[in-house]
Amino acid sequence: MSYINKLMNGEQGAFKSQTLTPMQKITLRFVVVGLIYYGFSAIEGMMMRLYEVSPIPGIDTGHFFSMMTVHPLVGIFGSTYMIVFGAFLFLVPFLMKKPLWSIKLANWTFFLIAIGTFIMWSAGFISHYAPLYTLYWPLPADFTQFSAIGGAIFIFGIALIMIGTIAYVVNIFKTIMYTPEGWEKQPSGKLLASSLGLSGLTNLFSKKKKEHLVSLPVAAIARGSVDTLLNAVIITATGVLILIYMIGAISGNDLKTTVIDSLLYKNTFWWGLDLIADGMVLIFVAGTWYLLATLITGKKLFMENWARAALLLELVVSWTVWSHHLMSDQAQPGVLKVVSGEMVTAFELITQGLAFFITLVTLWSARPLKMTNPLKFLIGGLLGFALAVPAGILQADLGLNRILHNTQWIIGPHVHVAILVGLTMTLYSAIYFLFPILTNGAKLYSQKLANAHFWLHILGGIGMGAFMGMAGMHGMLRRSVYSNGEFNTYMVLAAICGSMLLIAFIIFFYNILMSVGVKGVLGIFSPSKIKTKDLISEEIK
Repeated sequence: MSYINKLMNGEQGAFKSQTLTPMQKITLRFVVVGLIYYGFSAIEGMMMRLYEVSPIPGIDTGHFFSMMTVHPLVGIFGSTYMIVFGAFLFLVPFLMKKPLWSIKLANWTFFLIAIGTFIMWSAGFISHYAPLYTLYWPLPADFTQFSAIGGAIFIFGIALIMIGTIAYVVNIFKTIMYTPEGWEKQPSGKLLASSLGLSGLTNLFSKKKKEHLVSLPVAAIARGSVDTLLNAVIITATGVLILIYMIGAISGNDLKTTVIDSLLYKNTFWWGLDLIADGMVLIFVAGTWYLLATLITGKKLFMENWARAALLLELVVSWTVWSHHLMSDQAQPGVLKVVSGEMVTAFELITQGLAFFITLVTLWSARPLKMTNPLKFLIGGLLGFALAVPAGILQADLGLNRILHNTQWIIGPHVHVAILVGLTMTLYSAIYFLFPILTNGAKLYSQKLANAHFWLHILGGIGMGAFMGMAGMHGMLRRSVYSNGEFNTYMVLAAICGSMLLIAFIIFFYNILMSVGVKGVLGIFSPSKIKTKDLISEEIK
């Protein structure tokens, strides 16, 4: 990739937004807005951390729980989805050396998710709509507690996000399979099969090795996008169901005990939602690790066929693992608790461990390596999942689940360490690597700030997760407010670590802002003046 090589060899300069292609601009829009929503989520998270220590003037418990409702959703959809979708809409065509199927559809994805996230967030901020865990049962149709208008606003925002998500998935698969105008006809069916990992699986058991028609990172993106689509369908259906219940509640008809079985709903909901946590995240992250490892080292990925086969295997795992969320539900069938909740969940140690091992060996094979920003944040992301995945496996034991379920342990060492250290540091690694590519070689303003960003984030993320976990092991429940100060020591320490995360983000955002300038940031939201189709066209030439 000659363009990457030029930039990595130090050909850097001042950032000029007017020289960016349409593809570079749309990707930067995704990333910038995703970072802004990360800031939203981080500030609300810090407010909740402080509220757990001592009530904040002007914030009542209703507002606290509304923040708790939208905080993870803004972090997942407004931040992670925006950054990941923007990066992948750039990388798939870049790696396949052909134009994105539709820049117009990519713009629709951007606006739908950005606007939908703001609408959803405003439902919590304005009306204090707080069903506590997204769209979870019992359906939040009791409007003696919540505003019907707030519920409608919340669901409308979620619907826009899901429509934008479906548009992203369509664009990804169309880009993989279509033949650009003037090109020789491409084998769309074989491209699809390769992108889903079939070629890797067959090569393990065949003497005659088949050529991989798509690169491994593209295969990971495609495989994760399948789970993304299924999740969008389930969440959309859930939103429609809540609207039906809402209409019933307003009209005086109680549908809660007459229309749908709550256990069936919970299993369906968690099957869909877990496609994000245990399917999409792990697959997207593994694919990003593979891409970064090969780009940083310049070497071929170690055990590539095994890595491809593991992506296909993860399909079975991610679709059958959901029941670990229902292990403390007395109505849940025992066979689902044991097979799905314990056995399949434990198998994630193998699939994620394989990705971990392959990435580390690829890096090790290229030593000595210069400790660049992408490399150290990649190592930080690996460490995050090395801590968070075993913490999740511990919860997926019927005995330990009785103790740990619904405590701060789940949300601390497992969820926050996985998201804030594992996922977020992997995304930061990708951003640092793509920054010169997307800005035509703009120079990072300060390496010292980048170093401070790394240490504050990794220590703050691990520390906050650890102290929340300690509080959980001593009996502190999640989704609860304690007024007697019995867990204040842990919450104060968690708040200190949380402030480190927030400061790290501010440092990072300032560093990027100073690198491109305020004019540069505003310029990425203006139409591109470049007449060439996109960066891929230039690279092909």
